[in-house]
Amino acid sequence: VRWASPLEHPTRDQSLDLFQHLGIQGPQALGGGLEAAPPICAMTPTVRPEWTSARRIVVKIGTALLVDRATGRLRATWLNALADDVAALVDTGKEVILVSSGAIALGRHALGLPKGALELEQSQAAAAVGQVSLAHAYQNVFQARGRATAQILLTLGDTEERRRYLNARRTFEMLLAHKAIPVVNENDTVATAEIRYGDNDRLSALVASMVCADRRVLLAAPDALYTAPPGTDPAATHIPLVDAITPEIEAMAGDAGTELSKGGMKTKVAAARIAMAAGTDMVITTGKPLHPLRLIGEGAVCTWFIGPSDPVTAKKRWIAGQLEPKGHVTVDAGAEKALGQGKSLLPAGVTAVAGSFDRGDAVIIRNAQGRELGRGLIAYAHSDAERIIGKKSGEIAGILGFEGRAELIHRDDMALTRIRDE
Repeated sequence: VRWASPLEHPTRDQSLDLFQHLGIQGPQALGGGLEAAPPICAMTPTVRPEWTSARRIVVKIGTALLVDRATGRLRATWLNALADDVAALVDTGKEVILVSSGAIALGRHALGLPKGALELEQSQAAAAVGQVSLAHAYQNVFQARGRATAQILLTLGDTEERRRYLNARRTFEMLLAHKAIPVVNENDTVATAEIRYGDNDRLSALVASMVCADRRVLLAAPDALYTAPPGTDPAATHIPLVDAITPEIEAMAGDAGTELSKGGMKTKVAAARIAMAAGTDMVITTGKPLHPLRLIGEGAVCTWFIGPSDPVTAKKRWIAGQLEPKGHVTVDAGAEKALGQGKSLLPAGVTAVAGSFDRGDAVIIRNAQGRELGRGLIAYAHSDAERIIGKKSGEIAGILGFEGRAELIHRDDMALTRIRDE
């Protein structure tokens, strides 16, 4: 989809027809009339409120940005500039998680592996070597800025198996509570073709969903999504905002990668679909200049993918409609009232549990009359829950022998249907 001439100003009707067909909010949504605006590809970028209001941000860093292709060495100046940006965001109260590629590229250089595609065993060996260098580099740049870093290596099972998913999520929450900077990568040393994420674009989308991030940044070689490759088509039009992944949007995504970088725009659009479904807004922008995150706040050219809801709403919709309940809990009148006031469900307010559920499974919440009040993800397996119901949260450690969560079902893990605040 493109205009007949790169210098031609599209008419208002042409523009609106194009953007509506593609599921894109066009320039008018960004403010100003189309007749008075310059060509779309030359529009003055604006800073969207989604960036300024961000609370928890996942940033994906591609190999091509972090590792010099010619030398195979880390781009230290670029990494230091990125660390400045992250530290500045954290100083304003935002939480930042980095999903970083680069381990295999650094390792293959250290091992002297040949150019071109690597065998699985070569990739695993390169990752084992490169991960040490990568972690050390992140530790150094953030330590210089008074920030602790943490390395988190994930495999596909960590986001697909419920118990491991919950363990990983709690680790993230604890690190962020202590103002640490988690640095995430796929555990390439043990992952095989059958159990791989495939690329860190997808991994960053799943991490964003896991931690309920409200914003996700993909720092890439291209600065945004265009109707055609801008490097080869002078009529390529910049798309500033996408609110639905249509077949036309998918068709625009090229598949340009290098031997150092597996992901192209196609994987980024696929990752945007995952993020939007989880309620996470995503922005694609170039990572080539120094201080790429700061530039987003200064109106850098980019493409925003805006989801239909926030992460908490998306999660509650998933709990309410997509998970099969493994049991139910019955609450007393006091707990029912507390739930109606937006509070979590504590063990003291539960009178009975039934079913065969494990920690993290979905259960139905019923009141004393048996009416369903909602559904939630329970924090304890059935055998443990049965021992602590009716007890105060401070007694849990003495009963179970370990320090568990104070809530049986946290309010963020709960989707209520009918609650009367009486």
